[in-house]
Amino acid sequence: MIVKKGTWVRVHDIVLTVKERVDNLPKDTQNLPLEMWTKGILLDDAKLGDRAKIRTITGREIYAKLIEVNPYYDHDYGKHVPQLMKIGEQLRILLAGGDLDEL
Repeated sequence: MIVKKGTWVRVHDIVLTVKERVDNLPKDTQNLPLEMWTKGILLDDAKLGDRAKIRTITGREIYAKLIEVNPYYDHDYGKHVPQLMKIGEQLRILLAGGDLDEL
């Protein structure tokens, strides 16, 4: 798939390999490369999976593997927790100078 210049994309690169990382990291971290995922505007047409040049929103130019077109945030804050609603209600009462016995 050809991605056109000017498209909002996400890229990925290995910043440091396992061998390039310092020795004083926690054991689970020592065995992993230092990776970078960044979003920006594609500066030239490129294919998904190829290395491409982007300009980030802060103006940095980065050359890395093109992995996604029009990326978006897909995280959430988890499932509904009824206890948090009760805490919110109690907090509003206390901040207003009320008494929790009003519940």
